[in-house]
Amino acid sequence: MRHCLLALALSAAAAAPAFAADVPLTLDQAMAHPDWIGPPVESAWWSLDGQRAHYTLKRKDSPVRDTWTMPVAGGAAQRVEGAAQADLDAAQPQFDRTRRRAVFIRNGDVFLREIGGGLTQLTRSAEAEGEPRFTADGRGVIWRVGNDWFRWHADARLVQTVALPRAEKDPAAAPEADPMRDHQLRLSAALAREKAQREALREEAEANRRTDPTRAAAQTWLGDKIEIANTALSPDGRWLLVVTDAKGAEAGRAGKMPKYVTESGYEEVEDVRVRVGHNPPQGQQLKLVDLRDNRVRDLALAALPGITADPLADLRKAAGLEPLKGERPVRVAAISWSDDGSRVAVMTRAVDNKDRWISTVDLDAGTLQPAHRLTDPAWINWNFNDFGWLPDNRTLWYLSEESGWSHLYTLAPGGKPVALTRGRWEASSPQWSADGATAYVVCNRARPGDYEVCAVPRQGEIREVTALDGVEDFTLSPDGSKLLLRWSAHHTPPQLAVQAVSGGEATKLTDTRSEDFKSRTWLAPQMVRVPSKHGAGEVWAKLYRPAQLEAGRKYPVVMFVHGAGYLQNVSDRYPNYFREQMFHQLLVERGYVVLDMDFRASEGYGRDWRTAIYRQMGHPELEDYLDGIEYMVGQHQGDRDNVGIYGGSYGGFMSFMALFREPGAFKAGAALRPVTDWTSYNHEYTSNILNTPELDPEAYRKSSPIEYAQNLRGHLLISHGMIDDNVFYQDSVRLSQRLIELKKDHWELASYPLERHAYQHPESWYDQYRRILQLFERALKP
Repeated sequence: MRHCLLALALSAAAAAPAFAADVPLTLDQAMAHPDWIGPPVESAWWSLDGQRAHYTLKRKDSPVRDTWTMPVAGGAAQRVEGAAQADLDAAQPQFDRTRRRAVFIRNGDVFLREIGGGLTQLTRSAEAEGEPRFTADGRGVIWRVGNDWFRWHADARLVQTVALPRAEKDPAAAPEADPMRDHQLRLSAALAREKAQREALREEAEANRRTDPTRAAAQTWLGDKIEIANTALSPDGRWLLVVTDAKGAEAGRAGKMPKYVTESGYEEVEDVRVRVGHNPPQGQQLKLVDLRDNRVRDLALAALPGITADPLADLRKAAGLEPLKGERPVRVAAISWSDDGSRVAVMTRAVDNKDRWISTVDLDAGTLQPAHRLTDPAWINWNFNDFGWLPDNRTLWYLSEESGWSHLYTLAPGGKPVALTRGRWEASSPQWSADGATAYVVCNRARPGDYEVCAVPRQGEIREVTALDGVEDFTLSPDGSKLLLRWSAHHTPPQLAVQAVSGGEATKLTDTRSEDFKSRTWLAPQMVRVPSKHGAGEVWAKLYRPAQLEAGRKYPVVMFVHGAGYLQNVSDRYPNYFREQMFHQLLVERGYVVLDMDFRASEGYGRDWRTAIYRQMGHPELEDYLDGIEYMVGQHQGDRDNVGIYGGSYGGFMSFMALFREPGAFKAGAALRPVTDWTSYNHEYTSNILNTPELDPEAYRKSSPIEYAQNLRGHLLISHGMIDDNVFYQDSVRLSQRLIELKKDHWELASYPLERHAYQHPESWYDQYRRILQLFERALKP
């Protein structure tokens, strides 16, 4: 009888009073395709005259994204269709020094706009052009196609090649010594004559090319021992930086993922990524090409401070591995040229991710000049790596976590770094005014989950420009007077607003929510701070509970764990987990209290919070959730004996750690698309936190749930997409086999044949959350 009643509750209003009596929320509705909510504004940009906002929306019941436009001064939005698309400005334009012209890429082609005037299409090709910018003299435009570079000049109105790097031997170079060939040429005058004629023709053609301005640029031969990873051309067209990989580097053994439900009706196999430690990224090298004569020089990395020091030497010794010899391998993360082409900055990162360097290049000497080093005994953040040049063409700016928090710095030649922001908050996504006097950053100064735009003058006090609480991102208007903002709230997907940089109230331009969604009364999460007994101070969390608790009643507790590890879910923004937010409302209506925590490892709380899990994933986070139980029991009448936990990806991993490492505290849990053994995950993420299995086997044993499976006592649901190419379905299968061999009871595995890591089909979402609800109803309600 109880299961029959539950089934009715899943498709109709719950027995307890709903928050919107007129429009009750059901599990089926909460897990439906999000089209019913209304499309979020996915991207937004200015028209180049600053009069209109352009933005993209997903079309209902279709994967198509439409571009919309509306006047920022007020007026109706219109979809851009047909011939109107031909005159559309695109995002991320690059301006000339006068800011009267801009270039941009649209549909893979290069366009030039006279501000307030005509549009000139510079390319129309099958190739995808990229990275357009004005030449140093302002009279031309350069862009790339792959690793080749091209230039359009306003006077000639002609597209010409500028740089054609090739990972091949120079066909004109003297051949390698070959006694047999020398023997043949000595014995045959005809062969020697033919060889001399070929060389004469080649030399004549090259001489003509150098003196004839109508000829294309020469190819630059870099040798056949390398592969070209990236190139960057100076705006004056003289210099080319080339990033290279060693040719034929071992890629590691790829996995094979079976697919059972296919259009062909046959089983199919898909190649998937390599496991951690089996394909560590190879080091890269830098070459500097002087395009006047195609002279190529290697930029030695030995100048990078600490490049020969091994931060993992102790672990390497303990593991019985050979000491590291010579320089640590590094990879080139980004290259930035000043507008006049006189200076270039290169960001490199150690493959072990313990160091990040920003260096300039002495172009005449062909040497790296280190400017800034960021080092971290745990790992360098994936975020906060923006850098570039101010309009004076001599001052570097960059973000750095060196204080423990991401802040903005400038560095003039021969000077010391100047911190423009400071404090226990994070600055991100900087955009500079045209004169370089003020930077605008996303900031969370008031509290970790309150995101605004801050104005950061190089001289003067920082001020918050916006008061929207949930700023997602922003774009400075072409004249620098306004901000185009994407903002959101707990039940409002990202929308558009515009605001003057001088401050005041933002003008909200869009509300794309459906009438159905807006008509409902939603349970807003409460932002709370959970006291820590484990040295974390306070842990920010979202609390979902009835407005009034019944006296003397104990409420079963459900705890949610967000994914990714380094992600922030406790903020004023629209959550990544919007379905889960609706599910939490359903749980509250059914008599639960719910806590969603930004545990240690989460984003938004500084470097120490992020790296607390180094070499011990699942340990500090679990302590935070144990403190969460104490908080719910002490402050919100939570039932200590009936606590459940669930989450996906990293949240699924943590659900395992909770049930396996603290079986007395958690009675039930659902692990969705979970990592069960970190030795099976990818290199880029895992090696930052746990190093590699060969180097640090103890960190992997300590951090992998499969090592603790023998402790399971509670009720467990495992749920996984069978074509998950991020966390492999094999993870859940291997743990299932372990539980079988351990003869464990009260667990189940739900498999979804057509789902990858991010589920796409509403039927799968519904089935998964039906099982979660049934699990909690069965296990947590005596």
